[in-house]
Amino acid sequence: MHAEPTPKPLWIPSDTRLAQSHLSDYLQWLEREKKFRFDDYDALWQWSVAHVEAFWESIWQYFGLRSSTPYTQVLDAHRMPGARWFEGARLNFAEQAFRFHTEGADAERPAIIARSELRGRIELSWREFRRQVTALANSLRALGIGPGDRVVAYLPNIPETAVAFYACASIGAIWSSCSPDMGHASVLDRFRQIDPKLLFAVDGYRYGGRDFDRTDVVRTMRESLPTLAHTVLLPYLNTDAALDGALRWEALFTHPAAQQGEIRFEQLPFDHPLWILYSSGTTGMPKPIVHGHGGALIESVKGHALHLDLGPDDRFLWFSTTGWIMWNSQVTGLLVGATICIYDGNPGYPDLSTLWRIAGEEGLTFFGAGSAYFANCMKAGIEPAQIADLSALKSVGATGSPLSIEGYEWIYNHVKRDVMLAAISGGTDIAASFVGACPILPLYAGEMQARGLGIAVYALDDAGKPLEDAVGELVVTEPMPSMPLYFWNDAGNRRYLESYFDTYPGLWRHGDWLRITPRGGAIIYGRSDTTINRHGIRMGTAEIYRVVEDFPEVVDSLVVDLEYLGKPSWMPLFVVLRSGMTLDEDLQQRLRERIRSALSARHVPDAIFQVDAVPRTLTGKKMELPVKRLLLGMPIEQVANRDAMANPESMAYFVELARSRNAQLAAQASG
Repeated sequence: MHAEPTPKPLWIPSDTRLAQSHLSDYLQWLEREKKFRFDDYDALWQWSVAHVEAFWESIWQYFGLRSSTPYTQVLDAHRMPGARWFEGARLNFAEQAFRFHTEGADAERPAIIARSELRGRIELSWREFRRQVTALANSLRALGIGPGDRVVAYLPNIPETAVAFYACASIGAIWSSCSPDMGHASVLDRFRQIDPKLLFAVDGYRYGGRDFDRTDVVRTMRESLPTLAHTVLLPYLNTDAALDGALRWEALFTHPAAQQGEIRFEQLPFDHPLWILYSSGTTGMPKPIVHGHGGALIESVKGHALHLDLGPDDRFLWFSTTGWIMWNSQVTGLLVGATICIYDGNPGYPDLSTLWRIAGEEGLTFFGAGSAYFANCMKAGIEPAQIADLSALKSVGATGSPLSIEGYEWIYNHVKRDVMLAAISGGTDIAASFVGACPILPLYAGEMQARGLGIAVYALDDAGKPLEDAVGELVVTEPMPSMPLYFWNDAGNRRYLESYFDTYPGLWRHGDWLRITPRGGAIIYGRSDTTINRHGIRMGTAEIYRVVEDFPEVVDSLVVDLEYLGKPSWMPLFVVLRSGMTLDEDLQQRLRERIRSALSARHVPDAIFQVDAVPRTLTGKKMELPVKRLLLGMPIEQVANRDAMANPESMAYFVELARSRNAQLAAQASG
C-alpha cells in the first residue's frame, strides 16, 4: 500500500516574506537571547507545547510586556481548569496598545479607519484615539465605574465602540457587548446574567440600505436590567435621538472630569476579568465566559504578530459584528500597532464587491471575513482582482466555518496569487485560534497551516488516544493563558467543567472534529456537538426553542445544523403542532420573522418541517445529536439505541428524511 503523494501547495512564502515575517524575527531572537535553535516550525511547536512555561515566558519577554510588579512564577501547575499564570504581575491590557502612541509623526498615524453604510469615512489618529479613550475613562470613573464593574454595550462596529472598550479596560471595568441586530430576548439572555452597572447603546443602525430603530429594544433592556446605574445613548441612526434618563455620548466628553489629566491605566492582576463573551451550549442560557487581562493580552500579541504576521505597517480588517469573537480579534490588532479598518453594514450591499472596493481604497494589507462571505462571493461571480487595486494585500483571513477547497482555490485564482490565506479555527471560549496561519510554511488547499504555538492541540479517539491523519475530537492537553477564568455566576464551576472537561477529564475538549495531516496542517470538519454555528456565530438550541415554543401553535421543536466540510450547511427546524393545526406558509413566515427579530438573521432555519413527535431519551432529553448524525448519513443503528428512547417510533420520520435527502445530494453530485 503506497502513501498518498504530497499535494502541490497553493502558496509558498517568498524569501522576502520569510525574512520579513515576525515569526522569523522571533526565531532569531530565541537563538540570540535563549540559545534555542529550531530547524523548522514543527520543532518550534513541539518545544512550545512540551515546555509551556519557557515558551510563554519567551513571548512575554520578546514583546516586552509591561507590568508594574514582576511575576513570581510563569505557571503554578499543569492542570485544567484552574491553572494560574504569571502570578504577582500587575498590568493592564489597554496599556500595551498605547505603547504605539508616541509624539511626533507617528502619533498622527491612523489607529482606526472606519467605513459604514450610515456615515462618511472616519479616521482616528493614535493621538486622537488616545485623547478620546482618556476623556471617556476619566468620565466613567467620575460616574462611579471602577474595577470589576460590568459595562455592557449594544453598539455596532464603529470607532466609538473601540473607544468605549479601551476606556473600560484602562480602568479595570469588565466589558461585554452584543450587536444591535440581535433581538432583545437574545441580548437579555446574556446581559441579565452579569448584572451590568452601565449600558452603552445606539438608537438604531442601517443595514442593507434599511434603517432599523432600536430605541424600543433599548427601553426594554433598561427596564429588564435593574442593576443599571447609567445608560449612555449614542445617537447613530438619528442625530437627534434621546432617551429619558439617559446620558448622551457627547456628554461624557464635556463632563468636567473628561479633561482631568492623562490616561491612568489601572494596574490589575494577570487574571483580573477583561471581558465576558458568550458561547451557547445546547441547553440552558448562553455561557458567560470570563477572560482575563493578562491571558487575552499575551495570546493576542502572539497570535496577531507571529501567526497573522501583523505589525505597525499593516492595515487590518476582519469583517465582524460586535457580537462575534472576531470583533475582539479586530480591536486587539491595536496591541501590535496595526491600523484597524472596520466596517458597519451589510457586506453584500449594494453588492458583494463593497468590502473589496474598501480594501483597494484603504490599501488593506490584511482582509478577513467569515468563510460564508467568500463562498457567497464565489457563487456570485465576484472578481476582486478586477474590482479593486489589491496590490497592498498580503493576507486573507477566513474563519467561522470550514472553508471549502474550492474556496481556497477561488481566493488564489480570483483575489491574488501572492497572499497568505490565514484560515483559522478557534473559539469564543479561548479568545484565540487552536489552528491557523503560519507565515513561514507552505499552504495546501483545504488545510490550515499549523497548530498554534503554545497550544497542545491533538485529535483524539473516543478512548482518548491520539490519532494520526484521522478525524477525532479536538482536544488541548496543556493549559493556555487565555483559557476562561470561569463562567460568571457558575456555582462550583459546574457548567465550565461540563462544557469542556466531561469527556476527557483533565483535558479540554472543544467540540470540533479535527484531523492533523502528515504535513502538520489541520482540517476542521465542523462541530462534534449540537451547538448551532451559523456563519461563525454560535447559538444554543435552547435559545431557539425558547422563541419557537413561545408560539401557541407549537407544542415541541427540534433544530440541528448540518455543518460538515464538503457538504452545504443546512439548518432544518422541526415542529410539533397542536392537534388539528398545520404548518402553513403564514406560520412558517411568522416563525422565521420571530427568530430573526428575537435572535438573529443568521439563525433563521433553511427549512421547517412538521413532525408528529420529537425523539427523546427515557429521561426526556431531545435527541439532537442522533438526529444530526442521522441526517449526515450515519445509519440509525449507530446513532440511536431504541431501547433508550421514550418514543422510538418518532425516529421513522427522520430515517426517511435522511434517506431521501442524501439520495438527492448524491444525485446532484453525480449529475
